[in-house]
Amino acid sequence: MEVLVAAAIIGVQFVTLYLAMTQGFGIVQVARENLRATQILQEKMETIRLYKWDDITTPGFIPATFTDSFYPAGLTNQGVNYQGTMTISDVPSPLSSASYASDLKLVVVQVNWTSGKVQRNRDMRTLVSHYGLHNYIYTQ
Repeated sequence: MEVLVAAAIIGVQFVTLYLAMTQGFGIVQVARENLRATQILQEKMETIRLYKWDDITTPGFIPATFTDSFYPAGLTNQGVNYQGTMTISDVPSPLSSASYASDLKLVVVQVNWTSGKVQRNRDMRTLVSHYGLHNYIYTQ
């Protein structure tokens, strides 16, 4: 009887350990996917910073959609595919009545991907100014 109880306790411990390891690997995978999504968003925002005002305001100059991927180490044809959108629009309500509203654009970059059976998304937003920050700080 004692051996049977001991075997049951050990069995429960092994199942618990297996579930903990499985959940730990899942959490690490989601963290990697989130980090990659953030890297993609950061890359797109940095490219926006390099464009001239005329480029930003020209319809179609900046592609509205993009696709990027994340390949885990050692895999070349598997992994997560990220679908993204870039939206450039006029500034929202509180700023739209300001005298400088025509010199501002709202840029929203959004990334969507499927992790397992869960649909995930992240986005970043920024305002882009026609004359940039440097003209307001360093007047000549």
